[in-house]
Amino acid sequence: MTDSVGLSGGPPAPASEPAVGEKPHQFGLPAAMALIVGTIIGVGIFNLPTSLAYYGPITLVSVVLTTVGALVLALLFAALSRRRPADGGPYAYARTAFGNRLGFANAWSYWITAWAGNAAIAVGWVLYVEHFINTGHNRLFSVLLVLVGLWIPAVINLSGVKNMGSVQAVTSVVKFAALAFMSTVGLFYINTANYHPWNASKESTIAAIGGGMAIALFSYIGVECVAVAAAKVRDPDRNIPRATILGTLAVSVVYLLSLIAVFGIVPSSKLASGSAPYSEAVNTMFGGTWAGNVMAVAVIISGFGALNGWVMISAEMPLAAAKDGLFPERFQRLSKTGVPAFGVVISATLSSVAVIVNYLGASGATVFTTLILMTGITAAIPYGFSALAQLKWRWIDHRAMHTPRFART
Repeated sequence: MTDSVGLSGGPPAPASEPAVGEKPHQFGLPAAMALIVGTIIGVGIFNLPTSLAYYGPITLVSVVLTTVGALVLALLFAALSRRRPADGGPYAYARTAFGNRLGFANAWSYWITAWAGNAAIAVGWVLYVEHFINTGHNRLFSVLLVLVGLWIPAVINLSGVKNMGSVQAVTSVVKFAALAFMSTVGLFYINTANYHPWNASKESTIAAIGGGMAIALFSYIGVECVAVAAAKVRDPDRNIPRATILGTLAVSVVYLLSLIAVFGIVPSSKLASGSAPYSEAVNTMFGGTWAGNVMAVAVIISGFGALNGWVMISAEMPLAAAKDGLFPERFQRLSKTGVPAFGVVISATLSSVAVIVNYLGASGATVFTTLILMTGITAAIPYGFSALAQLKWRWIDHRAMHTPRFART
């Protein structure tokens, strides 16, 4: 088994192809797109206005720039998945291109991204659950609710890929509909006065936009998730690129339009002090609280779907690394239902510990922002090495005069 691709050109050999005799792949294109939409759209976008309110509406520029980056990442992972349609995603690309040591570092970093991101999603999910219960935000009760949000999806995943996929499909429809509603109807309720002050912070324009981008990145983490779970996708060299690009495009449209609507409907000062900005926005649109309650239910369903998808991803990365001998062997053992149960349980446990530690000294909104910044840092490492792998392989292609696309890449 080679550590890295040679300089003779051509695609690298997959290192983690499914073994002969494994169960047939269960995800077609619709389920793969649901996984993309379901893991990208969690609760990050629904809590994002509160996290961005410190800087103000200027962060709409941050989101536009982050969206461009996310679409570029989608194109990157689509290209990489055509070249190497095997499970592991960013980890697999780094390992094949640069060897076991960097492969392990990327697997470790992405695994942290997965379980820490799941903890952040669970915290954001609880902020909307507490729209109905624990409205006083008792810290102990909040922690218990977060743990429920982490472990129910873990149980669903342990029951098998088919059940996980069914939950993902249903929840993806609900979350996309909620954002599509805000992206269309919400635009008619914008009050342009709410876009002032444009920069609510005391920082420079560049610093405010950069700070907003660091926060907004979390809402797009997941563009690579189908590539990570390639072993569970039918016809991966065709379905993974299509699902990645189409899913990310659809998400980016509703993200941008819905955020424009929320910042135009609710003043930044009010967003900063709230905990459920999308519910606040629809309450402002229609008056009363019934509309906000409906939106809160949609966000709760959305968050549950994201937790369901990320539990699977947090076990798939160690599974791929374990198959290559870089993670402990226990991570690659499959249960009777065909899932890496050890990875599911360990990842959920680490997410639980992260939540408890962060809640010891901060409120839910602060915990959410802290976790998403941590996740953004750990995600940047495997994203960066995936880009370097593509550059390396494009350079090889360019030298071999096969596909002279190095400059564009």
